[in-house]
Amino acid sequence: MRKIVISIFTMTLVGCMDMDSNQPQLNINYPAAYVVNGESSTVSVINLSTNTVSDLIQLTDGSGTQMQGMNMGKSLAYPHHIYLNASKTQVAIAAPGMDLSAGHAGGMAGMKGKFAVLDATTGLNVKVIETPVMNHNAVYSSNGQEIWTSQMDEAGKVLVYDATTFALKNTIVVGKEPAEVTFSSDGTVALVANGMSNSVTAINPASKVILATIPVGMNPVGAWTGADARMYVDNEDGQTVSIIDVKTLKVVETVVLGFKPGFVAYQSDMKEMWVTDPKAGKVHWWTKDATGKMLPSGAFVTAAGSHAIAFIDMTAYVTNQEAASVSVVDMMQHKVIKTISVGKKPNGIVIR
Repeated sequence: MRKIVISIFTMTLVGCMDMDSNQPQLNINYPAAYVVNGESSTVSVINLSTNTVSDLIQLTDGSGTQMQGMNMGKSLAYPHHIYLNASKTQVAIAAPGMDLSAGHAGGMAGMKGKFAVLDATTGLNVKVIETPVMNHNAVYSSNGQEIWTSQMDEAGKVLVYDATTFALKNTIVVGKEPAEVTFSSDGTVALVANGMSNSVTAINPASKVILATIPVGMNPVGAWTGADARMYVDNEDGQTVSIIDVKTLKVVETVVLGFKPGFVAYQSDMKEMWVTDPKAGKVHWWTKDATGKMLPSGAFVTAAGSHAIAFIDMTAYVTNQEAASVSVVDMMQHKVIKTISVGKKPNGIVIR
């Protein structure tokens, strides 16, 4: 990922988003999908029982007045990905402060990042933390005791915060321009995709010791968690997916895509790997055969800018950044059964 100069246009746009916002107290007491709307600085909360938007969380930077039942502050600029803690009581949302919907081919030198921790039921801020460098995501450790976030700089680092006190506990040096930080399904390995180093750093979550540096394709964005003891790395510039075995920490397969991926998700019941194709507004899927190899199986249309994927039972939810929508997909049919309108530039999604 190459450094780019902050344009006057971008600075003006972020400045325009720097407005006072109210954050009213909600009561999200239903099964829900939380969808981060990057340009709107909101979270659309979809009721999974009806597949309709039931609530809207206004994301603020924690400044201004806090009063009972409401927070006030400036809008959180370009919120990105969202993660749920182990007890499902809080969500963490990173705010790199720039629009990453077109890809991750550049960073902004000197930009700071933020992440917000919110109560998952009320939608109110618990804490907003500023980081020294822009970040890509903020994710809870598997035990829920820590929050990990990357620092998207050539001097790449991962910062580890206490999830209760929000004090900085550890700083881990990784590769250049790290993006998404994730954890293996069993919680034994943390992984960070180093975009400018074309590698993934594997870390012991307990000791914070680096276990391996794994070469992958060009400009990896995230090592996405599979329930099959594998991690699925989307390489934007390489237009491939590198599949990492968690036990050996080695790439066991490289899948050639032929398009720039937006996100990768593995569905264990169907043994399918889904990859979003933002430019075409599609989801492509591969099926794992008896030997563990991925075989191309088909594609279906969602909407412009298809991005993140979340599974629950036999239903998938796909955010569409350019269409400002979420596609509800029947997994057995590989068919969109409903389209839900949300805010502008929806990206991250998590299901509670």
